[in-house]
Amino acid sequence: MIDRRKFLGTVALGTASAAFLAACGQSSSPAQTGSAEKPVTLNYSWWGNDDRAERTRKAIALFESKNPDIKVAGNFTDFGGYWPKRATEAAGGGLPDVMQFDLSYLRDYGQRNQLLDLGTVKINTDAFDKSLLPSGQIRGKTYGIPTSTNTFAVYYDPAKLSSLGIAEPDGTWNYKEFNAFLAEVGAKGNGTLFGSSDYTGVWWMFNIWLRQNNIQAFTEDGKLGFSKDDLKKWWNLTADLRGTGAIISEERVTQLLPKSPFASNSTVAEVNWDNFMAGYLSDSGAKELKLVPVPSDDPENLGLFLKPTMLMSASAKTKYKDQAGRFIDFMVNDPEVGQIFKTSRGLPASKTQRDGTTFEGTDKLVVDYGASVEKYLKDAPEPPIVGFGTLEASFKRVASDVNYGKLTVDGAVDTWFKEAEDLIKQNA
Repeated sequence: MIDRRKFLGTVALGTASAAFLAACGQSSSPAQTGSAEKPVTLNYSWWGNDDRAERTRKAIALFESKNPDIKVAGNFTDFGGYWPKRATEAAGGGLPDVMQFDLSYLRDYGQRNQLLDLGTVKINTDAFDKSLLPSGQIRGKTYGIPTSTNTFAVYYDPAKLSSLGIAEPDGTWNYKEFNAFLAEVGAKGNGTLFGSSDYTGVWWMFNIWLRQNNIQAFTEDGKLGFSKDDLKKWWNLTADLRGTGAIISEERVTQLLPKSPFASNSTVAEVNWDNFMAGYLSDSGAKELKLVPVPSDDPENLGLFLKPTMLMSASAKTKYKDQAGRFIDFMVNDPEVGQIFKTSRGLPASKTQRDGTTFEGTDKLVVDYGASVEKYLKDAPEPPIVGFGTLEASFKRVASDVNYGKLTVDGAVDTWFKEAEDLIKQNA
């Protein structure tokens, strides 16, 4: 298990070893080299909002200034549009040289030999907690290096609560109390300000609820670890809130896209990863947002864990293995990159980067939240099953149909389980 106290204790100025690990293998083709006069070009794709795009461009410019033999052609989109593009590229054999990757999709691409084994290039992992690295590994090979870590939280806007005359929550709540909080917001919001979007439509919040109840999401042999009754209980948690001001309507959610209801100032609260703070502030224009723990009916088990916010991966077919390795190493270890991103990607996973980054103001709020839930954190999950990205997307879609009134909870459970079991069988 990751020692969060030790992990967070390194958040201060300092330095750490930058020694490189020896490459575990040799390139099967001659190395492609560049020069300052004729640099090679790496294609790099990532997802995010405008705030992350601006920070990423600064990091790329910094890398290019220190590595004149390499140019980086960057491209970004939102999370929803990111994966269809990667799937199209993978089908055509043209994945970008370097990519931002998500834990949900790593096994899909890694097991299909579409990602580079990063153990064959020089990337410093000395400064990473060894219990975190398995999140990027499949069958002994490393397909992703974590950039940073995060954990789940309830965001809320204190100014909006004040305007409604509602006290700020301290985060010591069960689901009944959390629902009552959302209902109070809805009752006082007069149809213009809602409690939140439906948190039961968020896969990772469901995963946390399963962990709170000591239920596995997936078994070791790649099957579902929970039952239809479990999912039915989950989706029924907000049954009394649907159609009220406690939960914003699905029609309104769709109208607000690509921003979330919380980022659009339509709700007071939202459940999400703690590293979304910078993006939420940028999108909403709020002066201050706060974080508290998720609800749990067991105060000793919040079901929380430290998850890689994202990973850096490379295409198995890149012509520039060594340059891709240099770029990934720079993005995950360089202290100046940490200063650029702060906590917008989460807390830097590399001690070298954490020690070179100062956290103040909003960033310190994220760090402090992590420290406040440290004692509740359990082991992070390994890369989910093949096809998980599709399962997560269908989970959101089916839950959305419940809120649209297209499906009953029972019908939604049957629909999702059939899709999940068919997909698991297909990828067995």
